[in-house]
Amino acid sequence: MADDVHDQDAGMRVVHLLRAITVELDQLGARFAARHALHPTDVRALICLLDAARTGEPATPGTLGARLGLNSAGTTALVDRLEKLGHVRRERDSRDRRRVLLNVDESAVTLGWSFFGPLIHEVVAVMGRFDAADQATIERFLTDVHETVTQQRTCQE
Repeated sequence: MADDVHDQDAGMRVVHLLRAITVELDQLGARFAARHALHPTDVRALICLLDAARTGEPATPGTLGARLGLNSAGTTALVDRLEKLGHVRRERDSRDRRRVLLNVDESAVTLGWSFFGPLIHEVVAVMGRFDAADQATIERFLTDVHETVTQQRTCQE
């Protein structure tokens, strides 16, 4: 019984820390958006597109809209806005000319690094304080939490 209470307390402390980190990251993202005439959804879209590029997944307006929970008209307005600002390019898929792919412009990557780069470097440095086994545990934990949150969101749609 005492171990169950301790485990629950430890679990709740982690939940509260994750929530606090989420709030701080949201505030940081909102500050970045405000400084660069972006909507917070624009920032989330850029992150989704950068993640797709990192994993080699083709990014289309349809996949972006699904990830962000936007309808077709909202996605078109978002992509138009990002394209007008010079952050995103629409390009025809070389394998299927009917399909439009979205690519983040290098200037947007540079802009993001200029703002978020110091934080990224600090987080990487924090991770470096842990040995390889602890790093693997942290990565596994965060991966499992991400999957759990994604499943919960999907169930509530």
